[in-house]
Amino acid sequence: MKRRNFFGNLAAGTGLLVLNPIYASQGKKHSKKVDSIIIEGRALKADLVIIGGGTGGCATAYGALRNGLTVIMTEETDWIGGQLTQQGVPPDEHKWINDFGATALYREFRKKVREYYRNNYPIKEQYVNNERFNPGNASVSEISHEPKISLRVLETMFDPYISAGKLVLLRETMALDASTKGNKVQSVRVINLSTGEKRNLEAPFFADATELGDLLPMTGTEYVTGAEAKSDTGELHATEIADPTNNQAFTVCFAMDYRPNEDWTIEKPEEYGFWRDFRPEMKSPWAGKLLELNYSNPRTLLPKNLGFDPRGNSLGEVLNLWNYRRILAKDNFEEGFFQGDITLVNYPQNDYFLGNVVDVSDEELKYHINRAKQLSLSLLYWLQTEAPRADGGKGWPGIRLRPDVMGTNDGLAKYPYIREARRIKPLFRITEHHVGKTQRAAIQGVSEAEARAKYFEDSVGIGYYHIDLHPSSGGDNYIDFASLPFQIPLGALIPQRMENIFPVNKNIGTTHLTNGCYRLHPVEWSIGEAIGMFVPFLMELGRSPQEVYKDSAAVRKFQSLIRSQGVDTHWPYEKM
Repeated sequence: MKRRNFFGNLAAGTGLLVLNPIYASQGKKHSKKVDSIIIEGRALKADLVIIGGGTGGCATAYGALRNGLTVIMTEETDWIGGQLTQQGVPPDEHKWINDFGATALYREFRKKVREYYRNNYPIKEQYVNNERFNPGNASVSEISHEPKISLRVLETMFDPYISAGKLVLLRETMALDASTKGNKVQSVRVINLSTGEKRNLEAPFFADATELGDLLPMTGTEYVTGAEAKSDTGELHATEIADPTNNQAFTVCFAMDYRPNEDWTIEKPEEYGFWRDFRPEMKSPWAGKLLELNYSNPRTLLPKNLGFDPRGNSLGEVLNLWNYRRILAKDNFEEGFFQGDITLVNYPQNDYFLGNVVDVSDEELKYHINRAKQLSLSLLYWLQTEAPRADGGKGWPGIRLRPDVMGTNDGLAKYPYIREARRIKPLFRITEHHVGKTQRAAIQGVSEAEARAKYFEDSVGIGYYHIDLHPSSGGDNYIDFASLPFQIPLGALIPQRMENIFPVNKNIGTTHLTNGCYRLHPVEWSIGEAIGMFVPFLMELGRSPQEVYKDSAAVRKFQSLIRSQGVDTHWPYEKM
């Protein structure tokens, strides 16, 4: 399988690989562990190859590097970080995140983000020592911040390993195909999107950290897509008929600020007429037109009003979308330093669900991504020209697109925010039976208030988010219902057959439904960090992941290792 890059809009940068010659090796055989990256002709060799530099990919690399491995990590854009950076999605987290419910390293990352602002931004004195400082004061996140700050923190965390020759980052690089032998991946061939240079990446282990699970078909790793049938999963909220093409909406996010008394109206987008008049046709009725200040309440599907005021004013009980994913609130900083707020647009109005992008042709993928960009630009133009104001007027021409915030020429995110991907066929599949509040309560014979998620003996992490599925390409409206604080079972991270490739993004062994609570930032990070530690553990034992999974003593040994490195494997209910 080959893929072309359709995302584009990269900031300036060569993406070239530069290695100190002392790390080059000619004719040296690849050992079980190597002290530094090996170059043999057109091949690069390391202990672990990670395809995809998103949130899960970065966490995988950190887990592996601190346990003595050498790592090669690729990234299609010039920004690592995935949801946190190139996709422009401020962290979606649970209410306990500042104290527990994520790995120690993820909390350290969050701490470093706040330290960056303290050390470099003119924060008002009363906020300087606030351990829970929220740069954007967003209503959706306790640490809403600019994508570039996440990028700088992540890069700084990698710097020592790059200097030591333990890590090579191949930016603007994507996988073309892979070579396998039996149940193992031998190598992955990649191409630099700026230079056209191709390389083979070789390692004993591989991680698929791509946003769509691209490495799975390339390597012959068995996988599924879309929505399963209730007859298959037995899930309370599953559809009656399976549809492998039914996947959640994706979104092309963008950043904007507001300049009163100025006109920053963009040129009318080519598809504006279509999107302005578009009324979603779904199995459950949408509230009205897509480009209106309302949408379907995710829980009830009844019409729900929204508000919009770029001055950041409270609109009472109606959510002001401007504040929803605001990443910089001027009132947090010295008076007059910032002329206005900056906010990221990831709204119901720019979710794209008119086509599926999982397991489709290059042409179809390109078509839908281009239309999603048109939708986002149309939403911006609508806000500038037609959005209703409280004073009876229409439009806010002072809204200004911020390409500098997204690091692109057109102002849109470098990469779409993908919510659903190919998913491995795992040793153990997570279903609604294990994490859905209503279904768990019924299974346990208790009230929903007393229900707890399934306890997994092989847990390698914890997380929480409600099951949140956005409108889908199959015509589903929102599917949104309560889940329970859950664990991440090791069996869901191990393919049924392949022995040296692991999913570390949204491609783990969930169902269409449970993907809705395992896809958020801290959970993706926890998945990646667990695999980053699992690989050196396997190398030390010299056993396959399937063998370790069947050995409860080996699993307990691995759990002891990860707990010693700041990974909780069960929820501290006594603190909740």
